[in-house]
Amino acid sequence: MKFLRFLLRCILLGILGASWLLAGVYLYLNPGLPDVATLRDVKLQTPMQVFTREGDLIGQFGEQKRNPMQFDQIPAQFIQALLAAEDDRFFRHRGVDFAGLMRAVSELALTGEKGSGGSTLTMQVARNYFLSLERTFMRKFNEILLAIKIERELEKEEIFELYFNRVFLGHRSYGFEAAAQVYYGSSISELSLAQHAMLAGIPKAPSRNNPISGPEGSRERRNWILGRMLGLGYIDRDAWASAVAEPVSASHHGAQLSFAADYAAEMARQEMLDRFGMVAYTDGYKVYTTIGSELQQLAQETVIQGLITYDKRHGYRGPERQLPLPAGDTGQDALAVWQAALIETPVEAGLTPAIVTELGDRQVSILFRDGSSDILLWDHGLRQASPYLSENSVGKAPQSVADVVSVGDLIRVEQRQDGSWQLAQVPAAQAALVSLNPDNGAIVSIVGGMGFENSKFNRATQARRQPGSSFKPFVYSAALEAGFTAASIINDAPVVLQDTSLEDIWRPENDGGRFYGPTRLRWALTQSRNLVSIRLLQQIGVPQLLRHVQRFGIDTSEFPQDLSLALGTHVMTPLELAAAYSVLANGGYAVTPWLIERVEDVDGNTIYQAMPATVCRDCEDVAGPAQEDRELRMEEILSGTPESDQPPRAERVMEERINFILNSILQDVIKRGTGRRALALGRNDLAGKTGTTNGPMDAWFSGYNRDVVTTAWVGFDNYTPLGRREFGGTAALPIWIEYMRFALRDSPDAERPLPPGIVHVRIDPDTGLLARPGQDNAIFEYFREERVPAPGGDSEQQGAGGRTNDELIKDIF
Repeated sequence: MKFLRFLLRCILLGILGASWLLAGVYLYLNPGLPDVATLRDVKLQTPMQVFTREGDLIGQFGEQKRNPMQFDQIPAQFIQALLAAEDDRFFRHRGVDFAGLMRAVSELALTGEKGSGGSTLTMQVARNYFLSLERTFMRKFNEILLAIKIERELEKEEIFELYFNRVFLGHRSYGFEAAAQVYYGSSISELSLAQHAMLAGIPKAPSRNNPISGPEGSRERRNWILGRMLGLGYIDRDAWASAVAEPVSASHHGAQLSFAADYAAEMARQEMLDRFGMVAYTDGYKVYTTIGSELQQLAQETVIQGLITYDKRHGYRGPERQLPLPAGDTGQDALAVWQAALIETPVEAGLTPAIVTELGDRQVSILFRDGSSDILLWDHGLRQASPYLSENSVGKAPQSVADVVSVGDLIRVEQRQDGSWQLAQVPAAQAALVSLNPDNGAIVSIVGGMGFENSKFNRATQARRQPGSSFKPFVYSAALEAGFTAASIINDAPVVLQDTSLEDIWRPENDGGRFYGPTRLRWALTQSRNLVSIRLLQQIGVPQLLRHVQRFGIDTSEFPQDLSLALGTHVMTPLELAAAYSVLANGGYAVTPWLIERVEDVDGNTIYQAMPATVCRDCEDVAGPAQEDRELRMEEILSGTPESDQPPRAERVMEERINFILNSILQDVIKRGTGRRALALGRNDLAGKTGTTNGPMDAWFSGYNRDVVTTAWVGFDNYTPLGRREFGGTAALPIWIEYMRFALRDSPDAERPLPPGIVHVRIDPDTGLLARPGQDNAIFEYFREERVPAPGGDSEQQGAGGRTNDELIKDIF
C-alpha cells in the first residue's frame, strides 16, 4: 500500500514536473516565435507568365515552378490521397496528433521503415514557412508550438492550402498543381487516382522518390498510399486494384504553353526585368502583351516556309551528319547508336531528323528517334535534290537514290498531307518578320529567326542590316517636303562622285547596269532607280535628310554622312524600319513600338498599364514635341480612376498631303513596280517597297495598308550572298504576302480620302508639266495645290525650292 502511494506521488510529481518544464519551455520559446497571422498574407515565389492579348500562355520565367490553387479548386480525391499519406486525422486534431505520433513510432519499430510519419500537415506548414530543416529538439518544440498557434489563427482549409501550394516536389516544382504539370503535363484536376497517389507520395523524398528520378520507389510509395486509402474507406477494392495495376506514366513536361512564341516572350521577359528587377521572376506577375495569337503563329509559319522555299532553289547540301556502320557490326549496335544520335538531334523548323538505314531502287528506309521506321520515296524530294554548288548554281539532277543519300546519313524529312515523308533540309539562311499596328505601334507579331532552339539571337530587334532600297521612300519624302513633286524630272544617267566622306571614287549603277535618262520621281521610286535617288539626295543635302528621318523615329547617330544614304547603306533593325513605315501607313504620325499592354500581380491587380501615343485622325494635330507614352501612376491604379482614359495623341511628323502623295507612289510599287507579286492578294490599298543590298546580302520588303504594317527580311548571319537571282521581291516579299493574306482578312480594302489642298491633274509624262489640251499620252498626277506645274512649254514652271525646272535640270545634269 505504501508502495502504491509512493508510486502515485512520483507519477503526480512527474506530471507536475513535466508540466512545469513544458510551461517553462513555452514561456522561453513563445516570445521568439513568428507571428503566424503573416501566413494569411504570405507571398509564394511564383514564376512570371507571359500571355498574348487573347490570354494564351507563351512564356513562363522563374526558378520555381508554381501554380497556386485555392482549397475549393483542389480535387477531393487528391485531398484524400494526401491525408492518407501524411495526416489522416488532419481535420480532427488541433495541430499535434499524438495518436499519429504513436502510430509512426510503432510502424518504425515493427517494420524498420517510416510510413505515414509523425508530423501533421500543420507542423509541416510551420516548418516549411518559418523554420530551418535542422534536426534538433529545440526546432521540434518550436514546430509543435507553431502548429498549435497556426491552428488557433487559421481555418483547416487555409492550412491545407498553404501546404498544397508550398511543398517542394522535385524538378523545380513547388506545390502539387505545378508538380502535376511537370510530371504529367496536366492540371491536378485531370489526373487519375493512381497519379494522385503518386503525387501524394513525393513529399517524403522529393528529389529521390519522384516518379522520374525514382520510378520504382515512387511506385511502391504510391501503392502503400493506395492501401491506406482503401483501409480508411476512401476508395473501394475495385478502384484500389485498378490503380495499383496502372503503370508509372510520368515524364518531364515543360511549361504548358499554348504555343511557342519564344522571341516575343523573351522580349517581354527582358522588359519586365528592366521595369521590376529580379522580383519579376518570383512575384507571380502576369504579363499581357500586344501579340495576336493567330497572327504570331502565322508569322512563324510563313517565315519558316519562306526560308524553306528559298533554300530549295539553291540545291541540296547533303546530310547533316554521317554515322556509318561500325566494322563487323550486325546491325543491332548500329541501330542503338543511330537512335541515340536522333534523340540528341532536336526538331528544327518543323523538320524531323531521321537516319537512312537501307537503300532501294526507288526508295530508302529511314529510322526515327522513337525506334519506328518508314520509307522515303524517290519522287518525294530525292529526285529533286540537285546538289548545291554555290549560291548561284546547282549541280545535275540525281539519277539514283545513291546519288543523294547513303546508309548512316542523318537527314531531315517533313510529313506530307497524305502521311508520307518528303526529303528536306534545315535552311542555312535566316529571316525575320515584325508586324505593327500603325496607329499606336503595338507589336502584333514578331519572329526573330527560323527558331529559338536554333538561335536565340533576335534578328527582328538585334540584327542591324543595310535596308537598301527600302530606305528610299524616306529620301523621296524629304524631297517632296523640300518642294519636289511626284512629276519632277531627274536624269537617270551615269554619275561619278568624288565624295570626301567616301574612300574612293564612286560609280553607282542601277540594278542591271542600265540607265534610262530623264525620269519622273514617281516612276523612279516605282522602279527603284538608284541614280535618281542619289541625284535627289544631292539636291536636298545629307544634313536635311538626316533631320527629316529623325522625325520618323530613326536613330541617325551612326549613319554615314554621304550620298550612299540614298541607297540605304546604313544599318537598321527590321523593327526600326517597320516603325518608320508606320508613319507612312498611319497618315504621318510618329509612333513607338511597344509590347507589354498590362501587368497584373498575383492577386489580379493591374500594376502597369501601357498608354502609348496613338493616332487620332478626328482630333486637331498636337503641336510641339512628341508626347511620351503615359504610364498610369500607382494612385490612379489604386483609385480605379485614371486622370484620363484616353491615350496621348501621336505627334504629326509628316505633312498630310506629302504622306498621301508618297503613299500613292508606294502603291504603284505594288501595282507596276518591284512589288508586283503582292497583286496576288487582290487588294488596291497596299503600298510598300522592296530592298536589296549589294551581293545581294539582304532582301527586304516593307509594306502596309491603313491597319497593318509589316517588314520581312531574309539574309545570312555571316553576311554571305543570297544569290545573284535573289532580290527583295523574290526572297522577302513572298513571306510578306503569305502573312498579310491572313493579317488583312478583316481589314476593309478602302481608298484613302483625298486630303484638302491636293489636286489631281493631267500631265505630260515626258516633261512633268501640265498636259496640253487633247494630249493623247497625258497621265494623271497628284500635286499639292501650290506646287501644280505650269502648262507644257512654260520653261519658267516652278520646281523645288522656288527654282524653275530649267534651273533644277542644269544643276542635276
